[in-house]
Amino acid sequence: MTGKAVAPWVRTRLRTAPGAAAALALLVLVTAWLAAAYPRGVDTYEDEGLRRTVASAPPGRTALQFTAGAPGLALPDDQRAAMVGPEPMRQRFDAVVRNVPAPLTSDPTQSTYGLRTTRKLPSDEPYLPRPNGLPPRFTVASQADLGSHSRLVSGRLPAGSADQKTAEAEVAVTVETAKSLDLRAGSVLHVTGIGRPPLAFKVTGVVEPLLPEAGYWSVLPALRTPQLLPASDDRDAPKYWHGGLLLAPTAAATLFATDGKPEMYVQLAPQTTALTDRQLTAVKASLASVQSGPALSRLHTVYAASSSSYTELDQVLRSYQTVRDSIDPVVAVAGFGTATVAAVVLLMAGGLAASRRAAELALLRARGGALRRIAGRLLAESTVVVVPAAALGLLLAVLALPEGRFGPALAAAAGVAALGCLALPVRAALTHRTVRSAAERADPVREKPSARRTVAELTLLALAVAAVFALRRRGTAGGPADALLSAAPVLVGVIAALVLIRLYPLPLRWAARPATRLRGTVGFLSLARAGRAPGGGALPLLALLTALTTAAFGGSVLAGSDDARDRAALYATGTDARIGSDLPLPGDLPGRVSRVPGVQGISPVSIEYSVPLPAGAGSGQGAGGDEGENPGDIDRTTVAGVDPASYARLTAGTALGIDADRIKAPPDAPGKAVLPAIASPAVAHRLGKEPVTLHVAGKDLAVRVIAVQDRSAAVPQSDFLLLDTAGLGAKYATVLLVGGTSLDGKALREAAAGAHVSVALRSEVRQEYADSPLQTGAGRIYTAAVAAGAGLAALALLLSLLRGAPERSALLARLRTMGLTRRQGRSLLVLEALPSALLAGAGGALTGWASIALLAPGIDLAGLALANTGGLAPVGAELRADPTSLALPAVCVVLLAAGVAAAQAWWSGRRGTITELRAGDAR
Repeated sequence: MTGKAVAPWVRTRLRTAPGAAAALALLVLVTAWLAAAYPRGVDTYEDEGLRRTVASAPPGRTALQFTAGAPGLALPDDQRAAMVGPEPMRQRFDAVVRNVPAPLTSDPTQSTYGLRTTRKLPSDEPYLPRPNGLPPRFTVASQADLGSHSRLVSGRLPAGSADQKTAEAEVAVTVETAKSLDLRAGSVLHVTGIGRPPLAFKVTGVVEPLLPEAGYWSVLPALRTPQLLPASDDRDAPKYWHGGLLLAPTAAATLFATDGKPEMYVQLAPQTTALTDRQLTAVKASLASVQSGPALSRLHTVYAASSSSYTELDQVLRSYQTVRDSIDPVVAVAGFGTATVAAVVLLMAGGLAASRRAAELALLRARGGALRRIAGRLLAESTVVVVPAAALGLLLAVLALPEGRFGPALAAAAGVAALGCLALPVRAALTHRTVRSAAERADPVREKPSARRTVAELTLLALAVAAVFALRRRGTAGGPADALLSAAPVLVGVIAALVLIRLYPLPLRWAARPATRLRGTVGFLSLARAGRAPGGGALPLLALLTALTTAAFGGSVLAGSDDARDRAALYATGTDARIGSDLPLPGDLPGRVSRVPGVQGISPVSIEYSVPLPAGAGSGQGAGGDEGENPGDIDRTTVAGVDPASYARLTAGTALGIDADRIKAPPDAPGKAVLPAIASPAVAHRLGKEPVTLHVAGKDLAVRVIAVQDRSAAVPQSDFLLLDTAGLGAKYATVLLVGGTSLDGKALREAAAGAHVSVALRSEVRQEYADSPLQTGAGRIYTAAVAAGAGLAALALLLSLLRGAPERSALLARLRTMGLTRRQGRSLLVLEALPSALLAGAGGALTGWASIALLAPGIDLAGLALANTGGLAPVGAELRADPTSLALPAVCVVLLAAGVAAAQAWWSGRRGTITELRAGDAR
């Protein structure tokens, strides 16, 4: 054997077995594609999630806002006016943009600058609306580039220069400001001047914002939409209108003549189109520099000595990071499980090829072939097939997922290629270390584990125990993904597989003894064959148990996420739909709503907020509570009056259901009897068990808490006291609870049109919880990983059965020559395959349940289940075992094994005995 024969060897082997080479190439192609797609898929949904988080946050939180006091306080008026002219202000803006450190970049289309008042300027014009007798107040800003961000509706844009001595300056207002404050082109607003007569602002035009929700208009929303603000912090304080006036940049100096304490400002909208998750740490460092670091020091020089910065972008990024860090460990569980199964399948493929060529390799060794040279030729033979297939898989993954890092994908595909290349030569080298004429038979029943195997198994057991302990103690919500923690379910499955392999001979021995006393030979022969079948040893069971554990764990994770979304949506709306208002609902609204298709029931609710609770009424033990339990002290609550019968019907079968008879008011007149009530834990603790008097709906009522409920459909998101409307004496409903299936939100809103109400559907709220690239992307990755693991596990089972297929076919042929019928042959192969399949199925279901029970305290599904909550779920999003996810994969394994065995028996019967039994065949 010389090195010159390597090329002919490889070409000859590939021509001899093109089918095996094509099957290996296909296996490596799919595995490399999955391995390379996983990190790119994770990068893609994380990048999209980060961009959506920043883009969907209010612009007032994400914008970088730089402010500085009015310049040149000690300078003459003309010099001060020149300092806030269009060109100097533009130069300051450009300097700020240049000094924002990378990778933090701004969006020039939504960034702006100017001079604005910080103190609202009142205008006492007689035509302006006064809701509570207070005149409107205005914020005036010389915001740059108004014409590019608005459409002129009437009049013209403000123009002309003005300074501190000018009597009148031109301004523009938005459509909403003009509508709410009765303004139009030509309106004049006077504000108080400093040391001069009042300054007049003349409205020259009305504009409509092109992108009203974008940063240009929404960082300071009063410039776009007027607001009704309270005059003080008192709850019943009178309100006034606060609007915005858009001053021409050439007239910015006029603000120096007002009492508005003007300031220069720059607002930079962050650029999100190129933002990636890998830049998160660098972006946070840039923000820290801008807020209180070197970048802010530079701004003191290039912008203004008194400049300061403000942004909540760091908090937005932190909320995203919290959700991402709670999702990543859960998704990594599926990745680790699928990677383990894929590695086992590649090893089994190499083992199958080695077993099929055992006689050939043994002959080469017997004729003096060096083990190193044989392994090298097998490596070259595998490399020719595996490397192109892995490269093609990597290319397909890059084309399918154009975003994401290339490095991790390349490393994953290279790992698949390395394993695929080494599986056959390493297995052959280990099997043929010594020269022998034929491979010895591996008998699981008689095989005894070696000391090295025992040490390896104990090491894995220690790792599994450490991973489970760490996961239960630390959880998945406290930080980024950790390899050991994410591999905990896989390690549990591996340990279970090793334990079952050691226990596997025992049931076979126990079952073989009574089988010897049966009249037929099929039962005993199938059990004997099950213990000696060359199925690949521990690898098939390891693949099946790992896949089943991952599938059970993954199915339970997905089911738990769906359950958390369902409960969160229920707790947000109370019932299938909720129609509410701060004012009494129209009397004909229930009739209109009841005629909407799909509505099956309605329940009116009368709600009064901020009802004072008696001080010191509680006894320290709420109704149904434990002594000493203190869920929190409150002095006000929300009282809801409901119709017990209709309310109980709508909430029946949910976590918010009640017993209608328990809160029915006594037949006495309202105010004369003690009303039974259902309370939240905090209210129940405050009121205690004895009757107390509350001032509700303008009258004093005696109330006694008879039951405690964590949440209610009437008041789903705060503490509450639930009473019968009849005893409460409420005449008007403020909320309408609606029940039904397949409710049409558009039809409901049309039915409630004109009533000034809000309509919320549980189905829409549930969709909002899942409407996030981070959650939906992670869910897709998890589902795909579990599905791929299940497919690879099925392939592992097929490889295990294929390894012994030639021997089983020959056995059936021999037994048929001795009188074995086709039916008995089919039963023999099915019964032979069942022990290992039943062991894998039952062991997988049991291992999946055990892993969920062990790891559930450390798994937080809030981030994966609920979007727009910052990872803080309004409900417990805990992991529970899903019976379907446990039972279905196990049953599929048993059915697949039985089906393959039956199919082989049928195919062997068609081929005939002479075809199977050939002279010189060693099977």
